[in-house]
Amino acid sequence: MSLFEENTYCAKQIEILEGLEAVQKRPGMYIGSTGIKGLHHLVWEVVDNSIDEFLAGHGNKIEVTVNQDNSVTVADRGRGIPTDLHPDTGLPAIQVVLTTLHAGGKFSNNNYKVSGGLHGVGLSVVNALSEWLEITTYWNGKEYFQRYQKGIPVTELKLRGQSGQQGTVITFKPDSTIFEVTEFKYETLAHRFQESAFLNKELSLVLQDLRGEETKKEVFQYDGGIKAFVDFLNKNRNVIHQQVIYTEETIDQHYIEIALQYNDGYTERIFSYANNINTTDGGYHLTGFKTALTKAINSFAKKNSLLKQNDPLLNGNDVREGITAVVNVKLPDPQFEGQTKSKLGNSELRSSVESCVHDYLSLYLDANPEVGKDIVEKALQAVRARKASKKARELTRRKNALNSNSLPGKLADCASRKPEESELFLVEGDSAGGTAKQGRNRHFQAILPLKGKILNVERARLDKILNNTEIVTIITALGTGIGEDFNLARLRYHKIIIMSDADVDGAHIATLILTLFYRYMPELIKKGYIYLAQPPLYKVSWKKNELYLYSDPELEVLKTKLATTPFSIQRYKGLGEMNPRQLWSTTMDPENRKLLKIEIDDEIEADEVFTNLMGTNAGLRREFIINNADLVNQLDV
Repeated sequence: MSLFEENTYCAKQIEILEGLEAVQKRPGMYIGSTGIKGLHHLVWEVVDNSIDEFLAGHGNKIEVTVNQDNSVTVADRGRGIPTDLHPDTGLPAIQVVLTTLHAGGKFSNNNYKVSGGLHGVGLSVVNALSEWLEITTYWNGKEYFQRYQKGIPVTELKLRGQSGQQGTVITFKPDSTIFEVTEFKYETLAHRFQESAFLNKELSLVLQDLRGEETKKEVFQYDGGIKAFVDFLNKNRNVIHQQVIYTEETIDQHYIEIALQYNDGYTERIFSYANNINTTDGGYHLTGFKTALTKAINSFAKKNSLLKQNDPLLNGNDVREGITAVVNVKLPDPQFEGQTKSKLGNSELRSSVESCVHDYLSLYLDANPEVGKDIVEKALQAVRARKASKKARELTRRKNALNSNSLPGKLADCASRKPEESELFLVEGDSAGGTAKQGRNRHFQAILPLKGKILNVERARLDKILNNTEIVTIITALGTGIGEDFNLARLRYHKIIIMSDADVDGAHIATLILTLFYRYMPELIKKGYIYLAQPPLYKVSWKKNELYLYSDPELEVLKTKLATTPFSIQRYKGLGEMNPRQLWSTTMDPENRKLLKIEIDDEIEADEVFTNLMGTNAGLRREFIINNADLVNQLDV
């Protein structure tokens, strides 16, 4: 019998997933992942529904509580969810919303003029992915309650009596059989709710955490809206004009709100939102803003003779260097790409935003010429740096270091030419690099030893960065280029693994490399290509046994088990202390190694951390160390 006949594909092999089964079987399609990001996405889905109620004019307070058992309660003061019978199903409307995909009140504009919960899958997906969910709704002066387990109602909808209260209270506990982790991070929740409060200046968001010995509680409410948001984002930076430039306007049912301010840094930071959803991949609203900004600044520069006669116009990268901006739009029919809503596809919004921003910014710069001149001078500095970096690239190419056809001599490349199976280890030190070269699998693992600490790119422009030999070597090995030349399609390895010593210097080196990727090659992180190797901290030997341990808790557990047995402990402070066989088996072998994947759960939090740790303000680093000192469990001195 042939292989084809043994694996006959026929009708009985076609599965029909009913109700919420599809969500439970393929959760990543609906919430992005079953990791920490997907876990928190459950909360965003519920809270976004409450914010939609606020935008519809009902209730200005939302309370979120993380309970002791790691369930989450979200309470709002909106209109509640209807409990009358749905005409098509004969079930209470609330049960239809909780058990049926694409069921909700947001498909027409009659109930919600503006909504982030576009697809009608929010509550039903949360219900499907929860071990249990309880909902209380206050509807038409009455209180109703219902409980679900794994998406299935286990009680009838119960009328609890009359009530003068208004709104909805939902408590859910994520299903531990679906999620890799089920413990919510307070900081992640706090950052998201702070962001939402900035975007909705009359909304109060209350976060409580009942876990731990003391209750944590914060109230997020900002009367200044996104102006206060930009102030917050720039609080640790030196701004070049004190006043935040701000405008709001409604054009063809599109509410457009813009706030921006320049600082003396080199990083462009523009955060875009549509109906309170952070559109991390941008969209037409962001394109319209960028186009208008470039046009308005060039017009001001020409009008005030700030450009030399034969100079070309400033380009977009020049005028955006050092900008911090928030682009916030609200519209009745948003067209998001994908359920996680990372990009806005409403093409008509581009002209609305461009018109709003260009007209206001032109008037503002004319009325505030000193601010305009400071912004143009900042852009001209960027032009000079761009020209210098172009010369640096050309000079380096002539030396063959940035030529994609010429790989750095210190790179021990792998045999495979398939990026999807190839790995690049960025190894601290020539000694450890030599060990890694001997221990690796030459077919798919490449080794690039790095000498010392690379330049801190947080404090440097691209022209200076390209004069750093180690950074140029990394760029060349990756094959992507950098800055304007960056092209993800040319990436030669789909796993880039930073392998440094398990000590303070090693952590510093890893942070410097991550800063390079975050500031100048962020796509590598967004696409999930960056990892940290986790070398063992200890080797414990007893009798004829040996075991490698990766943390202090593991060591304490083993000590207890070996209490009556003589044993020895070797503490590894450097990769070079291991021989090739040990380094392979503990840190490089895909079957045994532990890798830490670098992900950005919160862009604003990530930006703040890099600014504080790697920026010019030493006081911020001191404050960070003091605030986080209790988290240190191993310090080498």
